[in-house]
Amino acid sequence: MMTPLQAVTDREFDRVVEISSLPVLVEFWKPGCGHCRALMVELERLQEEVEARLLILTMNVDDNFQIPAELEISSLPALALYRNGEFVKFIGGVGKQEEIAKQIEIALSS
Repeated sequence: MMTPLQAVTDREFDRVVEISSLPVLVEFWKPGCGHCRALMVELERLQEEVEARLLILTMNVDDNFQIPAELEISSLPALALYRNGEFVKFIGGVGKQEEIAKQIEIALSS
């Protein structure tokens, strides 16, 4: 059974991202978005592989507006990668866990 991803809110976002010793990947999604659901399943699979190296969070944009607005997110799902509390880049929004893992690897090694 896959572990559900940890949800994060606008209020706790900065604190959670800043204190994480691991890079953080955040999926911005909303209920009723099929691609968002599909991506979440891939991220749950990815989480099992990278648990000790990456923190994966989800943020529901219907309930949280501040962070998505700051990032100027216009299409969903969106994946944002952070390291040391700083935004690194957006990772291509839809894909299989291998592709997502590869993009994260590349982003973190640069």
